[in-house]
Amino acid sequence: MRLRALLDTDALGLRLLGGEDELDRTVRGVMTTDLRDPSRYLSGGELVLTGLAWRRDAEDSDAFVRILVQAGVAALAAGEAELGNVPEDLVLACARNRLPLFAVHESVAFATITEHVVRQVSGERAGDLAAVVDRHRRMMTSGPAGGGPDVVLDLLGSDLDLRAWVLSPTGRLIAGSKTTGPALPADICAKLAAEHLAAARTGRRGPHRLPLGSTTYSLFPVRSSGRSPQGSRDVRETVLSDWLLAVEADAGDWPEERLDLLQGVTQLISVERDRRDAARTVRRRLAQEVLELVQTGAAPAEIAARLRVAAPVLLPGLGAAPHWQVVVARVEWDGGNAGEIESGAVAQSLLEEILVDPLSAGPEHSDRIAVAHTGDEAIALVPLPAVSREHDGSEAGILADVLLESVRDPLAAGLDDDGRVTLGVSAAVHSAEGLRGALEEARHARRVAAARLGRVCAAGHQELASHVLLLPFVPDDVRRAFTARLLDPLRDYDRRHRAELIPTLEAFLDCDGSWTRCATRLHLHVNTLRYRVGRIEQLTSRDLSRLEDKLDFFLALRMS
Repeated sequence: MRLRALLDTDALGLRLLGGEDELDRTVRGVMTTDLRDPSRYLSGGELVLTGLAWRRDAEDSDAFVRILVQAGVAALAAGEAELGNVPEDLVLACARNRLPLFAVHESVAFATITEHVVRQVSGERAGDLAAVVDRHRRMMTSGPAGGGPDVVLDLLGSDLDLRAWVLSPTGRLIAGSKTTGPALPADICAKLAAEHLAAARTGRRGPHRLPLGSTTYSLFPVRSSGRSPQGSRDVRETVLSDWLLAVEADAGDWPEERLDLLQGVTQLISVERDRRDAARTVRRRLAQEVLELVQTGAAPAEIAARLRVAAPVLLPGLGAAPHWQVVVARVEWDGGNAGEIESGAVAQSLLEEILVDPLSAGPEHSDRIAVAHTGDEAIALVPLPAVSREHDGSEAGILADVLLESVRDPLAAGLDDDGRVTLGVSAAVHSAEGLRGALEEARHARRVAAARLGRVCAAGHQELASHVLLLPFVPDDVRRAFTARLLDPLRDYDRRHRAELIPTLEAFLDCDGSWTRCATRLHLHVNTLRYRVGRIEQLTSRDLSRLEDKLDFFLALRMS
């Protein structure tokens, strides 16, 4: 479609501010953004919609317009809802760079313009997509009864013969076509999500293609401008929260028209993503209020009153006083401008996603977790059905050792070599009085997880009764000195003689000092084992028959 056609559509209420000579440009898509540099999401020919949240002063306008021109966009439309009239410096910048500029009246929603452009562009190239927009309108007006993104995927399957699925960044299946066969297996979902996150970290423009066996999948990012902090240029802000559209086809062979069609579909799905995010606002606010009460030392009665309000919202039918569990998460980045990333908000989005699967009995129970964030950490308040009086609640709810089981590989791909995710899980508590202790317990458990190796780690309350609780609080220089004094002589000897003293020491301690069991495990003669242990004692001046020396070696191995 042409820009002139947009201007002639009275329902859109667009007002031309500059670029009269460029109105015959072709519009091939539409994108809403408030990023200062959205170039990585542009492929050319778009009508860019912006609320101007990126603008801080007049100099920003010229830089923003130059980026759009270099990306080859068709035109810019600026909303008047935030600042009133479009700033004169933006009008001048567009005129200097020959970029058509429209003003969008505050009464016109960007979603209305997006829907119109997608309908027109897709109708010209593939008339079937007009039906997608019609179904999408029904979805938006009818709420959950409209079917969400499933209706879009159903039409892709029935009319365009494309099998497609919407996945979360952790590989959770959010939506899939009901007309094109069985759901995508969980292991395939995880591999697709990992490929998507790894590609996003490199800055490569989608779609990304991944061959799995005889099938090739094409991955299209589903991005929401509302998820990105204003002015952010760092992909790490959103890489762990963006959805993706996975299509069972090789997009490398597609004509430009088909690629544009799928980009339009991702824009429709992103509207549903924004709607679901908006639905989380109440739960986030409840969690934030409860967290503030707990951290400021409010009376248990006041906290309990707030919980009575929260319980029906989070898990209807559980009654006014379910049990509660606390999960604390932190996302940390190394190098670059990591200090400018809002890590707490990133952890909040990620924790909401991670906590869906362990608690879901089905789609109707999959999105009721309340997560707040403070500073660099996110804190989830998880309601659980009340357990019987014979149990103390320690066996109920989320277990740390299974929390990350299905999402570890995708998250590791998104974190690349400069990020870490650590989580701590408390025991279940049955009253407001226990929430303060549960919060501290979850924070301690997260510190235990942070002391471990790996990009994605979690620890639970069960581990806090062990010696491992003490290890994260030992200063790094003390840990290094302690382990070096005990283990470096053994490592040096192993390196020179290939003697395997370190593995022998680990096995000996794991077998509680039993010569027979340790020799059997290592497939050694007992005399050979005694020789190795004697060499360990000689090199370290320690005696492995003494409890104190055994404990020192055990701790050194755990801290190394």
